Amino acid sequence: MCGISGFVSPNNQLGIEDLHGFNLVQSHRGPDFSDFFYDNFAGLAHQRLKIIDLSSNANQPMLSHCRRFVMIYNGEVYNFKNILTDIKKEDPGFNPVSTSDTEIVLHAFVLWGKEFVNKLNGMFAIAIYDKETKELHLFRDRIGIKPVFWIKYDNCFAFSSELKALSKNKTIRQRLTVNNTAINEFLHLGYIPAPHTIYNEIKKLQPGFAGTYSNNEFTTYQWWNAKEKIESEIVKDEVQALDKLREIVESSVSQCLISDVPFGTFLSGGIDSSLVTAIAQKVSANPINTFSIAFSDSKYNEAKFAKKVAGFLNTNHHEFEVTQNQALEWIPDLMSIYDEPFADSSALPTLLVSKLARSKVTMTLSGDGGDELFMGYGAYTWAQKLNNPLMKIAKKPLSLLLKSGDSRKKRVSHLLDTPSDKVLKSHIFSQEQYFYSRKELKKLLNRNYYSEFEVEETFSNIARKLSTKEQQALFDLLYYLPDDLLVKVDRASMKFGLETRVPLLDYRLVEFALNLDENLKLKNNTSKYLLKKLLYEYVPEEFFQRPKWGFSIPLGSWMKEELFNFANDWLSEDMIKKHGIFEEEYVADLKNKFYKKNQDYLYNRLWQIIVVNMWMEKESK
Repeated sequence: MCGISGFVSPNNQLGIEDLHGFNLVQSHRGPDFSDFFYDNFAGLAHQRLKIIDLSSNANQPMLSHCRRFVMIYNGEVYNFKNILTDIKKEDPGFNPVSTSDTEIVLHAFVLWGKEFVNKLNGMFAIAIYDKETKELHLFRDRIGIKPVFWIKYDNCFAFSSELKALSKNKTIRQRLTVNNTAINEFLHLGYIPAPHTIYNEIKKLQPGFAGTYSNNEFTTYQWWNAKEKIESEIVKDEVQALDKLREIVESSVSQCLISDVPFGTFLSGGIDSSLVTAIAQKVSANPINTFSIAFSDSKYNEAKFAKKVAGFLNTNHHEFEVTQNQALEWIPDLMSIYDEPFADSSALPTLLVSKLARSKVTMTLSGDGGDELFMGYGAYTWAQKLNNPLMKIAKKPLSLLLKSGDSRKKRVSHLLDTPSDKVLKSHIFSQEQYFYSRKELKKLLNRNYYSEFEVEETFSNIARKLSTKEQQALFDLLYYLPDDLLVKVDRASMKFGLETRVPLLDYRLVEFALNLDENLKLKNNTSKYLLKKLLYEYVPEEFFQRPKWGFSIPLGSWMKEELFNFANDWLSEDMIKKHGIFEEEYVADLKNKFYKKNQDYLYNRLWQIIVVNMWMEKESK
């Protein structure tokens, strides 16, 4: 994994000094080697984290053998040896000078042009500059594991792995304005969905998209579309499905272990990380390294389960006990790590476990993706319930009734309060109950900051009719996964120069899951049914007879205790007035309900306000 950046600037608004600046800002992503290419028309900069072929032959920017193309890329293409075999069939004279995937990927582009990307299996953000035509090509992987940001202004185009590389550039910064729509989306979802960023002028290249900058135009197109991979027929046979699942997962994990540096796995003791760890250990000759976090608050402490799984698999297990103070120390850094408002509090333990892992290894495997592909969230059950015709009739009176209940019932009442059946059918139920509805945003935000936005997903032109649960899972795959979970993992791990691979997001597994009978995902109230069946082939079922906690922290209780003064400062009347985004009375009412009326579920909404104010404060300096 690495940090990439660059520009096309024929009028020399951007130059060598800017390439150095890009690299400096992203140096944490690739601490092993730094270099750039510049020809007075375009520039490419690269920070390298050495994983495959540690020699200088694999350094980037890399020139093609014909010397026409220059490439930089972030990520890994796991099937590069298979691609080399295909290359040799068409170009028998091609002899790589390195053993890296970079050289193979570049020559694949030379041979097959833009269509080469369909051959790649991995996580990647690729930039290729054609010195002859003066065109720049960008490619992002199917699921959005690796990030790409871009901006076009005047006669210039620039891109980078992280938003800060662009936003801190003095030439670019003077053109940036805050995106009010993005603030609304963040408060509604907890993250800012692609292609938007917190700035109007900077965009995210969407997952499965590519783009070409030529003659001062940047034209994007979708080269992989999850909806197009949904087929009319589904896999219903459990034995057949389990065999196929086993084949793909074992292949994916094995491919993800290709490395010339020490590696390990993140092990929470949950279903997904345990499955990845079990297979990684199965195909490894020696005990692999595993890493987990232990929380002082026992409710959030899954470390004992991780230790139990690690002991059964005989891994070399490393456990890091996190105190509240150690976690809290990272809160002021969140804005500089994530660059834009980001509300996922599990970013804190992810940062801490990444720091621990980096002290032992350079590459890790994560279990991300299992919940979205195999219906691991309780929200999928709610999605089905809320789409029931009787529920639609009863939702308004039921909402009023539940509002007088405990925190959990109040969250559910929030779901029932949604104004539109269109939203109820297709919206992200898992977030709606925690964050702000559209109706609430009109009350929360100063009218100068309120903005209409579209985050619903349409499900037309799909080969078969999707159930409500399937719609919800697809929404999460298209938005929540790339714009929240994968952002969290990328920024947290790359903060410490740690590569994190996600074998459960192999595109073969994604396409398989999209066409798997939902009853093999959520069966008799058992979530991730088929994935669990596979796991129990490696680890005893009794290890997992417990409620799902997720990788979270007791943020709500911290905000009433250790973080009380911190939260109070960022939610103060003075701070609300200073930035002018939120209505003072509405914020005061939320604080009163949370702190004095014990409506504990509101902590997420107050945290969002804190995050926005923290970001605005940093931005104003």
